[in-house]
Amino acid sequence: MNSNVKAQTANDRVVIGSFEKQFARLHARYCSLIEATPLEILYRKPRQSSARPLYSVGENVLRGAGSIERTFGGITANLWDDPFEWTLPENLSTAANVIEYLGEVEATRQRAFACFLRDADLLKEILTPGNEIRPLIDLLTETLIKASDYYGRATATLSLLSNLATSQC
Repeated sequence: MNSNVKAQTANDRVVIGSFEKQFARLHARYCSLIEATPLEILYRKPRQSSARPLYSVGENVLRGAGSIERTFGGITANLWDDPFEWTLPENLSTAANVIEYLGEVEATRQRAFACFLRDADLLKEILTPGNEIRPLIDLLTETLIKASDYYGRATATLSLLSNLATSQC
């Protein structure tokens, strides 16, 4: 009978498991990217060539992690604060500090996922800032897309700055 309960529980968390895997993978990618970024270019911005503002590798990573922190802080503690104030480059000036912050964000995310018992929980609605009521699954999807986009921007920025550095040699 115990194996039936375990099988049922695993089947009830397929979507949750997929989200968990994607967020954990993104966390690992963020950490690897920070470790691979030389400190001297962590917060260097590429030259502005478009109307869209360009951010440094570090700023993109912090913005992505901040979106995750905001969502899961909102879900777990109804704290929808923008983490901008405590994620300034001045406060997170080294790779070790950024990775420590990423670990805190990951811990917040894991606490939230521990509360999701079944996939059906993701259909529950939550009140977000601006008094908008949304299903959790929509909020998780939007956050994963936004944080992944910031990761893509960070990797593109690192590639651009690395190519500039090698072409100047």
